[in-house]
Amino acid sequence: MKQIYKYLIPALICLFLAACGGSKAKPETSAEKYFQEGERFFESNLYDDAIASWEKVRDTFYSPELSMLAELKIAEAYYISKRYEEAATAFNDFLTQHPSDFRAATILYRMGLSYYQQILTPDRDQTSTENALNAFQELIRRFPNDPQAQEAGYLIQRCKTRLAEHEVYVGKFYLKRKQYQPAINRLEGILESFPDYYYRDEAYFYLGKAYLETAQPDQAKSIFNQLFEEFPGSDYMEDAQKLLEKDSK
Repeated sequence: MKQIYKYLIPALICLFLAACGGSKAKPETSAEKYFQEGERFFESNLYDDAIASWEKVRDTFYSPELSMLAELKIAEAYYISKRYEEAATAFNDFLTQHPSDFRAATILYRMGLSYYQQILTPDRDQTSTENALNAFQELIRRFPNDPQAQEAGYLIQRCKTRLAEHEVYVGKFYLKRKQYQPAINRLEGILESFPDYYYRDEAYFYLGKAYLETAQPDQAKSIFNQLFEEFPGSDYMEDAQKLLEKDSK
């Protein structure tokens, strides 16, 4: 379903004549006409044309109400046409200007989805992940009973998992380059910031390894014990045991 708005603003604008000095008056193209034109383009999946028409509505400043609706329709068209970067910006701009709009919950959800669609692999920049997380968390904070809050909660966990995966990647990167303290900082941060991260066994293993490399056997033993207790079937169990045995010799 393309439309996300339940309410439509009724026709507010009629053609009027503008006089200029002694020249003959002539009709102006109405914002309403451009808006309806955009609706037709949108229904025909001509999203670029729809956006162009609604931008004319927005830029006329003829009706604040109609301009506001045009801004939302532009954002929606960007989202439906998978132009997620532009959609996120458009939704964010609207909420910045109209934070108390009655559609704020839906707009936050759409904005979060727009950022979510831009999330990159764990080895890449995670700005979009953080933006999506912030949008979904704001939705739940402001509208905990909204029907979209439950799905937002699920997506929050997905975002946190991706952020934790990124931190593991960075920690391993430092460890391979023998930058042990930065590796420890990153891996410890995962356990503190993402205590429910499903793949903590990997973080435990590389953190224990980094402790051993910095001559901190007690810390290594403690973290490996957490690995053994919480993940008895982990693929990292055997390697962790070998590291402890090697260090004790």
